[in-house]
Amino acid sequence: MNRRGFIALVGGAAAAWPLAAWGQQANRVRSIGALFAVPENNPEGQVWLSAFVQSLASLGWTSGGNVRIETRWTGGDANKVKAYAAELVALKPDIILAAGSVGVSALHKETRAIPIVAAQIVDPVNSGLVASLAHPGGNITGFMNFEDAIGGKWLATLKDVAPGIDRVIVMLNPNNLSHGRLSRTIETSALSLGIGITAATVRSASEIERVFNEFAPNSQIGMIVLPDTVTVSNANRIIALAAQHRLPAVYAFRYFTAAGGLVSYGSDQADLYRRAAFYVDRILRGTNPADLPVEVPTKFELVINLKTAKAMGLTVPPTVLIRADEVIE
Repeated sequence: MNRRGFIALVGGAAAAWPLAAWGQQANRVRSIGALFAVPENNPEGQVWLSAFVQSLASLGWTSGGNVRIETRWTGGDANKVKAYAAELVALKPDIILAAGSVGVSALHKETRAIPIVAAQIVDPVNSGLVASLAHPGGNITGFMNFEDAIGGKWLATLKDVAPGIDRVIVMLNPNNLSHGRLSRTIETSALSLGIGITAATVRSASEIERVFNEFAPNSQIGMIVLPDTVTVSNANRIIALAAQHRLPAVYAFRYFTAAGGLVSYGSDQADLYRRAAFYVDRILRGTNPADLPVEVPTKFELVINLKTAKAMGLTVPPTVLIRADEVIE
């Protein structure tokens, strides 16, 4: 797929829909900008885009020219996020699909007029992106990746898979507004499990290896890798270091586990994009994004990489394997 190429979706004659709030003609070809936080060659990113396109098709946005998508893939690069956000806004699309809070924030700085639907947003209220979840009030709405309570679930999942751990390193970015609250949730849960918690800050790729070298020699240690552009864009490096040091780690996204990580628990990312298509459809037909509530995830998945567990000398209890949505062998 050409990064800058237009993607023609499924066709059909456009109906005489009402004018959108920003006053464009309803029967013309609609344009959608899409800003992704992963590289273009990331398999999961292509799954998300396909889920979005297929969901749009089911809503009548079919091939034949009634909609087109202009994509940008940032790969977690902060400079690309800023540049591509400005580039997409300059194209004046009818609506923009955005992945992740960083990309949404960059778009928010560029426009308060073009509707933005976020598929993987975190804490949009405290980030100042929306007035409230129920009534966003501006040009941004969408679907949250997770809520703070999931931090306790990550810790419990890690303890289930690696019961011998007595301390957990939380890899976090202090510049990420959600990480402070997630860490507090993890610390609260750790008290009841008798587990010690140590924060390990990573603001850039260069700090990731330092974290492993500092903490990994202790065989009773596990790790929670909090989702962030730094950890996502360095996923393969983190997975490789965890394997090298035989350090059990839990991740927020399935693609970490598919690439060799031990275990992941989090919202079904493809489902978020399918649901985002419904919001895009409603906005293109005239609904104001300010009136569409920001929704929390409803579908979660537990994925365990059994091959990785065996390489680390871990025997995953059958009760845990039964709960898994997917077991990679």
